[in-house]
Amino acid sequence: MVHSSNSIETSKTRTAAIAVAAMGVVYGDIGTSPLYTMKEVFNGPHAVAVTPDNLLGILSLIFWALTITVSLKYVVFITRADNRGEGGIMALTSLALRTSGASPGMLWLMSVLGIFGAALFYGDAVITPAMSVLSAVEGLEIATPLFKPYVVPITIVILVGLFLFQPRGTASIGALFGPVMMFWFGTLGVLGVWNILKHPDVIYAINPWYALHFFLENSGHAFLALGAVVLAITGGEALYADMGHFGRKPIKWAWITYVFPCLYLNYLGQGALILDNPAAVKNPFFLLVPEALLLPMVALATAATVIASQAVISGAFSLTSQAMQLGYCPRIQIKFTSEREKGQIYIPNINWLLLIAVIVLVLSFKTSSNLASAYGIAVTLTMMIDTVLAFVVVRALWKWNLLQAGVFLCAFVIVDFAFFSANIIKVLDGGWFPLALGLCIFTLLATWKRGRSLLYEKLQQDSMPIDAFINSLKYGGPHRVEGTGIFMTTRPDGVPRAMLHNLLHNKVLHQRVILLNVDLQDIPHVSTDDRVSVEPLDEGFIRVIVRYGFKDDPDIPLALEQCASQGMTSFDMMETSFFLGRETIVPKRIPAMMHWRQVLFMWMFRNADSATAFFKIPTNRVVELGTQVEL
Repeated sequence: MVHSSNSIETSKTRTAAIAVAAMGVVYGDIGTSPLYTMKEVFNGPHAVAVTPDNLLGILSLIFWALTITVSLKYVVFITRADNRGEGGIMALTSLALRTSGASPGMLWLMSVLGIFGAALFYGDAVITPAMSVLSAVEGLEIATPLFKPYVVPITIVILVGLFLFQPRGTASIGALFGPVMMFWFGTLGVLGVWNILKHPDVIYAINPWYALHFFLENSGHAFLALGAVVLAITGGEALYADMGHFGRKPIKWAWITYVFPCLYLNYLGQGALILDNPAAVKNPFFLLVPEALLLPMVALATAATVIASQAVISGAFSLTSQAMQLGYCPRIQIKFTSEREKGQIYIPNINWLLLIAVIVLVLSFKTSSNLASAYGIAVTLTMMIDTVLAFVVVRALWKWNLLQAGVFLCAFVIVDFAFFSANIIKVLDGGWFPLALGLCIFTLLATWKRGRSLLYEKLQQDSMPIDAFINSLKYGGPHRVEGTGIFMTTRPDGVPRAMLHNLLHNKVLHQRVILLNVDLQDIPHVSTDDRVSVEPLDEGFIRVIVRYGFKDDPDIPLALEQCASQGMTSFDMMETSFFLGRETIVPKRIPAMMHWRQVLFMWMFRNADSATAFFKIPTNRVVELGTQVEL
């Protein structure tokens, strides 16, 4: 009994420790929303009039937005739709595409929705650092107006420093993120309570009647106000995307027991402050803070926004890696920044492109209020896509009946659509930016997927069955030389083009020939036991299939070492040659894709990282054989 009690205590302690760590990654984005949400509601082109009734209505809307969208939709429902422990829109799309009996058109639609939702995340990865850091540094204006000309330069310096730090990884300072964000949320709660004590009546805002009354009294203007209220839930989808790092339980308990209460107490505190002093709407967050603590609070807010930005940037790296593994993105260089943490990666190309986009955004919009117009539309659209894909999952995989699934869909789509439609009016004011960025990235991802599919079909047409080829060797064939030749192939039952070209030009074949096929699966990780399968064939041929999940790190030499456990004789790497095909695409007169997409695919194909680097093959053992392919 004592042993059982100790086990329970150990489990609780471990869950608590993971929950604290999760605060530094999962809730950074939503945790910095109090910096600007209330300010944007009562300022800007669709500002709500500062009256007690309106204030309680807005506070009620924020509470129910957090409750319905974050607590119920993501924490209770969508986090259950995990792909072997992993979350995020890529994992959700993979689950939805597994539905049996779906028509090709439906599968295509779900695939498009998933890719577009993933593309929109890059818009969020640009706007979040710009918006959050800018809003934190603007606190200096509250300390003294003399700082106003320096807000944008200071913001850019901080952001440049953040992106320059990415190659080092977060392994050394990542342990600080959780405690810092825990202190941040605690500070939010304390500041909120301190001001609630002056006007305790604001607590009544949790009554949904105040939200309903606000709509009845303000009608169309109340609907437009949702475009600012949605800022309170931006980042809510991140808790699902980061589920694989921490697990569902710690994320759920961190939200319910600590993050949500502290966040909402701060919103109530800002409401109490505005009731006491309506002029405080110009920046209610920093005006909550006692004057003597204002500069330390600006420093803490800046630290919190940097951590929130780090989480989004890391998410962009992770999403790019998953897109590569699933065949939506060309191979580009990935660096691992931690020997212990497998998920800590750095992608130079993505890092510098994000930095350029963020700097352009800050210089173009100049204030967080202007940026608020660009924020929200991408997030709400992503949330709608999550709901639709989750509906497919609960209906097809969880076997909910039509009534249950319909209630699920209607309840959340109504809320999602209300927020999205309220943000539509922001398109001309800046909302076009994340949509345009998302559309560009979607075009790249979809073009690469389509181009690779056409290239694969073309290569399949020109291939011949491996069984027929091996049988032909029994009646005499090319000269066999010592050593091992490894031919990478996309089709394990066909003769690799590189082998045909090697025979054509060199007229020799190695004594042992390994046909190596890499199978990239739509699951996060493949276990070591399932990593490789070895099948001996006649005439010294061996078929080897290596399997990776979309979050695994491909390493062909390591995988070949694991083949020994399945009876394959080990070999000397210095006696081994890897033969890879390198295709040069030649456009056809009657193209399978539109000309501009063909040109785009050819450009991406030429600039993709080599298979040698991606699969960690020793460069001095590689022979590349080129061929032209009409596409």
